[in-house]
Amino acid sequence: MKFACLLYEDMTSLDLIGPLEVFGSVPGAEFVYASPSSEEVSGGQVSAERTGLALGPAMHFDEVSSADVLLIPGGTGSRELTRHEPLLEWIRDIDRTTTWTTSVCTGALLLAAAGLLDGRRATTHWAEFEHLAKLGALPVHERVVRDDKFVTAAGVSAGIDMGLVLVGEMFGELLAQAIQLGIEYDPEPPFDTGSPDRAPTEMVEMVRAAATAND
Repeated sequence: MKFACLLYEDMTSLDLIGPLEVFGSVPGAEFVYASPSSEEVSGGQVSAERTGLALGPAMHFDEVSSADVLLIPGGTGSRELTRHEPLLEWIRDIDRTTTWTTSVCTGALLLAAAGLLDGRRATTHWAEFEHLAKLGALPVHERVVRDDKFVTAAGVSAGIDMGLVLVGEMFGELLAQAIQLGIEYDPEPPFDTGSPDRAPTEMVEMVRAAATAND
């Protein structure tokens, strides 16, 4: 099973690494990494937002023509890419070959900008719901949303949930549960501020302003 993963400058590293930690336990999984930056960045690597963590190497997206699963992570760099027509065309082309087309966090903005989420239920980071709606999707306040073959995850850490949901769909719940146990995904967050429904209003507005600063 071939997973095609998009890499780009200022992406969020966990948006990619979280699902990959799940998908890496899928029998016969093969991973390819595609980037619009691979010809410009040394070694085909890109830098994650905030940490500068090098991710790659990746080939140029033109070199990847098909996949069983497409994974589009989010990050501050995704905003600019919503206007990168060659990349959006590549996303549309790859989608024609996939069994599943997926995104994490603001990766959904790229799927929507490519026209793949028009009139479809989808989710993204809570601060970007308005942006997602303007791009034609129907935002849903859920951690993982499936509409036909499109599976979108909410902000960052929700990519792990999306990976487990997708493995359950592809290979059955037993394998998905075993992977969850293997990675000990049993979160007990120290604070109850992981949702805008529970966080203080001033904190929600502070995070919203930071998250949408580049919109």
